[in-house]
Amino acid sequence: MEEEISTGSDNIVTEYNTYEDFLDSQILSSDLYYLEDQELARQLVELGYRGSGEVLKRDEFEARKQAAEASRLSKRSQQKKLASDDKDIKEPLLLALAAREAGNRNRKMTSIIFIRDRNSRGQEISGYIDYAYRLKTEDFEPYFSGKKRLLPRPSDLSFYNWETATSTSNPTPNYQVIAENASGLLFKNKRDRKIISVDPKAPNPGDNSERHIISTNKYIQVVIYYHINRRKT
Repeated sequence: MEEEISTGSDNIVTEYNTYEDFLDSQILSSDLYYLEDQELARQLVELGYRGSGEVLKRDEFEARKQAAEASRLSKRSQQKKLASDDKDIKEPLLLALAAREAGNRNRKMTSIIFIRDRNSRGQEISGYIDYAYRLKTEDFEPYFSGKKRLLPRPSDLSFYNWETATSTSNPTPNYQVIAENASGLLFKNKRDRKIISVDPKAPNPGDNSERHIISTNKYIQVVIYYHINRRKT
């Protein structure tokens, strides 16, 4: 029973911005007709002489309003908890990814991760990973906790197995793959249509993009391309 009352009270304080709005919701047109004074009608509602809803004093309404707002902020904070939060991260690649996890989640930026290493079979593999897309489709806590190693897959933007000569490329919600190009492999950002070149000999990877080589002893080679999203108008 107490839970039902609490839920009803929460609905009241979230529905009405001010205590006056709450009182006015219970004033009938006939009340104003006979009383000819809105403030007096509000006082009668507050005292319980008018209105059919729950009787709430101003201080009680304000207290519940503050509690509801605190609950809302708490839920919002929990929803925004990052996979890298509260992790003791020391590996350079994971540090770089943790620093940009929020930006990739809120779509202010996208990151393409190039990784070259060996899989569980000892085969050398390499590929380009759409970090923002992987964050959306996969739990990254095992990576940031050091329980799993981040490696490219055949389902990523681009993948190559050097032993079997297996090659795949796949578009993601963020990028289109341009494989047949004289300038080498290119990725086109679907949000702002900017081109990212992963050619190491290029003077820069493209507009609003940066190329960072990650020095780590956990992988053969790691390069991250950071792109700041600018929506095309």
